[in-house]
Amino acid sequence: MQYIQFDQTKPYDLILLGRVAVDFNPVDYYCPLNESTTFKRYLGGSPANIAVGLARLGKKIGFFARVSDDQLGTFVTDFFQNEGIDTSHITRCQNGEKIGLTFTEIKSKTESSILMYRNDAADLKLDVSNIDEEYIKQTKALLISGTALAESPSREAALKAVALAKRNQVPIIFDIDYRAYNWKNADEIAIYYSAVAKEADVILGSREEYDLTESLMQSGLTDKETAALWHSYNAKIVIIKHGKEGSTAYTNDGESYSIKPFPVKLLKSFGGGDGYASAFLYGLFEGYEMMDALEFGSASAAMLVASHACSQDMPTVEAVKEFIRKEKEEYGEMVARA
Repeated sequence: MQYIQFDQTKPYDLILLGRVAVDFNPVDYYCPLNESTTFKRYLGGSPANIAVGLARLGKKIGFFARVSDDQLGTFVTDFFQNEGIDTSHITRCQNGEKIGLTFTEIKSKTESSILMYRNDAADLKLDVSNIDEEYIKQTKALLISGTALAESPSREAALKAVALAKRNQVPIIFDIDYRAYNWKNADEIAIYYSAVAKEADVILGSREEYDLTESLMQSGLTDKETAALWHSYNAKIVIIKHGKEGSTAYTNDGESYSIKPFPVKLLKSFGGGDGYASAFLYGLFEGYEMMDALEFGSASAAMLVASHACSQDMPTVEAVKEFIRKEKEEYGEMVARA
């Protein structure tokens, strides 16, 4: 069953709104960050990673963002352009704001962390004047990253994009993408997250992220109760992720579909969520059955946590399919299906 109908006449498959950043991943991993001396630079930021993931899977992608007016701003826009992502609505900051930096720590095969520098971050300077209704009219769907709601003027820009998408019957995808940085308190998080979640057709988040989103509405909800809450507004698909335990998609016809992680040799514990989101959304755009879309997402996630980079290592369709084939050959047909 297809839960969302995408307008196939639109030239863009997805336009995303949110942060474009720079990641520095240690080459000398399996030690604490304070002992790491050598890093590789990559394009980063969850929505940026998802954009690259979908572009690698053959989708036409656009983006609303602000980046720094310096060499790192050039690096990320050049990377997007080389991936075939439209950068016509990525603008440079004019007041010295700097692109967000993330230093990652790969402490062991099971323990990783991230250290973000986001003071006066360029991506949070996205303004309502940067949101172009004609651009939104050209896409099959719009993705809002929750980090964009952390500060003004970015939060107003995101809310304007949501309103324009609704006015033009463009489906909205909300990736909650909680990061503690820049938020002032839990009430603020709940106010802005719930405002977008109420309008979204697809919501993706962890149990913790849903708890934050719902804290001014109801508390202590089970996964099924969370899904029912958002289905009562506009959501057709609510995905709740539980890390190593897998994830479940709850659909507005009362069904649920669960997927487990594919077994891989872990290198790091971050990046999998972005691979999951891009590949799952690819499945939706391609009209996959729900379990097949989830399996495709789970496979991409497994490939990403086994690799050094996030954006740089996003797989192609053929690579994901080959990974699934090999995993099923080794572990059995139902390896990832709960």
